[in-house]
Amino acid sequence: MTPETLWATLWRAEALGLVAMVGVLGAVLYRLRPEDRTSLRNTVVLCGVGMVGLLLARAFEMRGLAAAAGFLHEASVVLVGMTLIRLWGQMVFRVLLPLAGLRPPRILEDLVVIVAYIAWGFVRLRLAGLDLSGIVATSAVITAVVAFSVQDTLGNILGGLALELDSGFEVGDWIRVDDVVGQVVDIRWRSVSIQTRNWETVIVPNSHMVRSKVAVLGRRAGSPCQARRWVWFNVPLANAPTKVIEAVTQALRTASVASIAVEPAPNCVLMDFEQGYGRYAVRYWLTDIEKDDPTDSAVREHVLAALQRAGMRIAVPEHSVHVVTEDSDHAEQVAARELSRRMEALKRIDLFSELTEAEVAAVAGRLVPAPFAQGDVITRQGTRAHWLYILSAGSVSVALERPDGVRHELATLDAPTVFGEMGLLTGEPRQATVVARSGAECYRLDKAAFERVLLERPVLADRMARILAERQCALHREVDDLTRGQAQPRALHMSEEILEKIKRFFGIASG
Repeated sequence: MTPETLWATLWRAEALGLVAMVGVLGAVLYRLRPEDRTSLRNTVVLCGVGMVGLLLARAFEMRGLAAAAGFLHEASVVLVGMTLIRLWGQMVFRVLLPLAGLRPPRILEDLVVIVAYIAWGFVRLRLAGLDLSGIVATSAVITAVVAFSVQDTLGNILGGLALELDSGFEVGDWIRVDDVVGQVVDIRWRSVSIQTRNWETVIVPNSHMVRSKVAVLGRRAGSPCQARRWVWFNVPLANAPTKVIEAVTQALRTASVASIAVEPAPNCVLMDFEQGYGRYAVRYWLTDIEKDDPTDSAVREHVLAALQRAGMRIAVPEHSVHVVTEDSDHAEQVAARELSRRMEALKRIDLFSELTEAEVAAVAGRLVPAPFAQGDVITRQGTRAHWLYILSAGSVSVALERPDGVRHELATLDAPTVFGEMGLLTGEPRQATVVARSGAECYRLDKAAFERVLLERPVLADRMARILAERQCALHREVDDLTRGQAQPRALHMSEEILEKIKRFFGIASG
């Protein structure tokens, strides 16, 4: 076999082996690491360039251009070797080690690959016949020159090592650096990648991360990941702080708001006094840091609804005063529109269908607005409250609370409807828990507001007793799975019992 034939045979075997290795590594990484496909594509392209260089070197050799062939061959071998090191680095650190349950930091992969690049370069230089002793002898000078020219890069590399060894934060943590707040998605040899809530990826050099004050959000030893949030609001000083704090705290602790920790429980505190109002803050613990603004918004809805139900209002600082003179006619028109709205809400409720126009107007004038935010507990099973709610807009969920604390939803009520009527008419404890499914606009009607109408027309008690009996049977069917044949006799018997309770509760004489 001639030297040319031997060279051709060895080159062909070498090329086929390289192509097969690159193909296998590329296929596995392309399948298992879709997020790295762009980098993988670039690496394979560089490998192809190196393979083409080897082919050209072979062509130069056959034409007698030994010097050009040797230079091109060595450069191509170095390039192909670097691409193979890169592919093997990705295979080991991103596929094989995770399969074994190990997830080393990305900076370790980068450093190992860089060291392998340098080693591969020295190996090729030595095989090419270059004496490395001179390079080693002058390494101090070379190191000083290189260190001075790439001091920023070295600072980032050392900073990255410090971040990994210090374990101050890791991928997945939410951090605040200067004015950047986001989640760490990658720690590389040069920088840290932070994704913000605004769908931005901020690249912060490692050297800057080491010098800056970094706050890791939601982390406390021995506790789950949750961050404390502050929601501020103002209430006029005419309202007692104890009542404000009690109303807001009770509403937040009984409401079902996603992303708010149960423990520690939300609380309300008076922080300061301003001109004419108290400065309050709701403090709660957020379990999903990414949902800070939506959860703050939900808390503000509950605060506003709780204050309105308690007859209080939010104080808004004003910098200018506008004097508007309204005559009595305008005020009467506003009052008439509100009364008409309340009367329409009452007329659509079957419980009040027997009332006359004057009686409806009298009851409507005594209604108290009671708005609720989504998740607010409107009535709780087992409590006593001598009033009912008229739902004029929105929807609520009626649920039965089991002894183990689990709620079983019985029904969903949409406006217009009424609930809590047993508490108003008989004084009995609430038989179910009612929670606002959305923003619910309600009116509250208490015993004192309805007592005069019922005492003047006792016959209404019989009609209301029948309606309440039908509703109670419907509730029992949900709970006890009563059949229709069992429900009818029970409704008749229950109607008589409820009628007696209504008369006794309102002091109506039997007859």
